[in-house]
Amino acid sequence: MKLKIAAIIGSLRKESFNRKTAENLIRLAPENVEMEIVEIGQLQHYNEDLDNENPPEEWVEFRTKMKEFDGVFLFTPEYNRSVSGVLKNALDVGSRPYGKSVWDGMPTAVASMSISPLGAAIANHTLRQSMVFLNMPVMQQPEIYLGNAKDLFDKDGKVVKDSEEFFTKIIQAYADWVSNFKK
Repeated sequence: MKLKIAAIIGSLRKESFNRKTAENLIRLAPENVEMEIVEIGQLQHYNEDLDNENPPEEWVEFRTKMKEFDGVFLFTPEYNRSVSGVLKNALDVGSRPYGKSVWDGMPTAVASMSISPLGAAIANHTLRQSMVFLNMPVMQQPEIYLGNAKDLFDKDGKVVKDSEEFFTKIIQAYADWVSNFKK
């Protein structure tokens, strides 16, 4: 079964370690996984007053696009011991209007990365709290906290050989988990 997976990156920085991680997982994905980065930087801040019969077009496009996927892989930096605003906004936009969440039941993985040795573990667990309310089952193992992220990639953004096996294990575990989840 071919799986279509959305990659949502919570950092807008061009050279983001989150983006590099997503791009490498896409490259290392097994043949049965088609993984695509879904951009979120264009999403207007969620405001329920705007979510009426004429919501912002970028919200409509995002919600429609997300319904095409079998699962979602979230990549989060840690900003002030929490999740980035742009990632939280994407979750909010996708969860509304109430009762029409695109996230409901969507198998999810969460990866966090940081230049610190802690690997953005607090942001990872903060993000998981929202997953509970949004009814997004989250893959538990392997846990994905990537510390010292600046050492994980070569000058071209490719994951270094020492870490490529772990990256391959991550994307294979997620593919297996979503496949079993979808049965």
